[in-house]
Amino acid sequence: MEERFKTFTVLIANLSRCIRKIKTEEMAEFNLKSPHVSCLYYLYKAKVLTSKELCDICEEDKANISRSVDYLEKNGYLVCESKSQKRYKSPLALTDKGREVGELIANKIDNILNLASEGLTEEDRVILYKSLALINKNLQNFCSKYENQ
Repeated sequence: MEERFKTFTVLIANLSRCIRKIKTEEMAEFNLKSPHVSCLYYLYKAKVLTSKELCDICEEDKANISRSVDYLEKNGYLVCESKSQKRYKSPLALTDKGREVGELIANKIDNILNLASEGLTEEDRVILYKSLALINKNLQNFCSKYENQ
């Protein structure tokens, strides 16, 4: 059991570190941080999203998404399409610059996902993601008891 714990925690920690490093290094050319990358990626894929939808998809808190949206808007990557609604629920869309960078980011992500999946069959990948989703759900359920204290 000790070896299983070590293997699980070390692998998950290493994956997390690699993902952070990849986001940092691969996005340095755009002067973007991890939450910016996620916002641009999901906006590129969906075309239009609200800040609330970005929070849900990126699993980031409202403050992080708000800072990211402000940064991306001030630097010409996105626009808020409505000034009449509450900002959090207003549609956000990419500018031409945002779409261009979003496409580059999406291509980089696709390439990295392909590289990370080398040696896995499609069946292996489906099982892996299904297993990770189940582990995530189980651990979130377990951790929820701490939120209710």
